[in-house]
Amino acid sequence: MGAGSIDPKNGVFMGGWGNFGCPTPQRIATYSLSPNRQRPLAGAFNAAIFNTFRRCKAQVLYVVPPFVAAYAAMNWAIERNHYLQSKPGRLAEGGDE
Repeated sequence: MGAGSIDPKNGVFMGGWGNFGCPTPQRIATYSLSPNRQRPLAGAFNAAIFNTFRRCKAQVLYVVPPFVAAYAAMNWAIERNHYLQSKPGRLAEGGDE
């Protein structure tokens, strides 16, 4: 019973249970790097500065104009509110003193 069986698709003997007849791998190349030679953060700070500048430069026209418009509108609204709440502003709008 442990002699194996025929593969129904290819008709090739694959080996018994636990021993599928796979040849042992040959000529496996293994590479490694000494832990004291690794530099995981080499150039990270330099790249971070230039990458941040490049990304900000690409997005500045999408971000700055809405903020400038919102600041101008808010500044106008605050100044207008201060004027309307002052004595000359109430008189100009036809209100009572």
